[in-house]
Amino acid sequence: MQSLYKKQSLLSRLGTSANYAILGFLSLIALYPFWYEVVSSFSSSRAITAGEVTLWPVEFNAEAYKRLFQDGQLFVAMWNTVLVTIVGTALNMTLTLLAAYPLSRRRLMGRNGLLIFITFTMLFVSGVIPNFILVKSLGLMDTYWALWLPSLISTYNMFVMKTFMEGLPEEVEESASIDGAGDWRILLQIILPLCKPIIAAISLFYAVGWWNSYFNVLLYVTKTTKQTLTLKLYQMILQVDQNLLDHASGSEGVAEMTLTPEGIKAAAIVIAVTPILIVYPFLQKHFVKGVLIGSVKG
Repeated sequence: MQSLYKKQSLLSRLGTSANYAILGFLSLIALYPFWYEVVSSFSSSRAITAGEVTLWPVEFNAEAYKRLFQDGQLFVAMWNTVLVTIVGTALNMTLTLLAAYPLSRRRLMGRNGLLIFITFTMLFVSGVIPNFILVKSLGLMDTYWALWLPSLISTYNMFVMKTFMEGLPEEVEESASIDGAGDWRILLQIILPLCKPIIAAISLFYAVGWWNSYFNVLLYVTKTTKQTLTLKLYQMILQVDQNLLDHASGSEGVAEMTLTPEGIKAAAIVIAVTPILIVYPFLQKHFVKGVLIGSVKG
């Protein structure tokens, strides 16, 4: 019996080691594309073009980053992106909570009808042209409200929040009601503290969406001083492409090209992704728990 226990223990340890080895290998495969962009952004144009970049920078230089930050416009774009992300996420979470809480209570009159109506918005959406005409008619062009108002709430995220709230113990709310607490007090002092995991998860979803927003900014924001990071990086990449074409055609007044579009793209990817990578570890615990609990009731 004791030998069988030792054998099972040994097999268990081997299985655990194999799982760690497989997961570690898969993690390296998943991380390598980003690592490749990092080392490419610090490699010379010649090395990138020749395909010599693999695991470490070749002929180390930071010309791509100097090019992106040289005129200071990228700092303005980063501040604009931070503003859009913070305000947009705050508005999203406020409306998501205010919609999910009453819809999670069975005592709400007309609850089923409201859920059907809200579900309808997930199946049918307006096109780009109607949205553009609406935003323009409201006088929101070249303002961030053109980004925030059409995207105030995500129906899917609201349903995830609603499902999480439905799984909370009803006795807690009933006890608060007996003590004389109203709906607002119950929501702010009882429900919200219990919803920290799902709030962290959905906030991250919203924040990543705002941070990476590009198409709506391209449509509604034309002022250079209000453009966000992704659009500004795209414009800088196009500028390098154009300079390369001018240099290849022998246009006068064009300096010798020391950068390639690949190097600029790699640096742009690193700049755009790094802030999210910095924030994610602080939310990882709540993020995993919130997704698992919020997606399936019970």
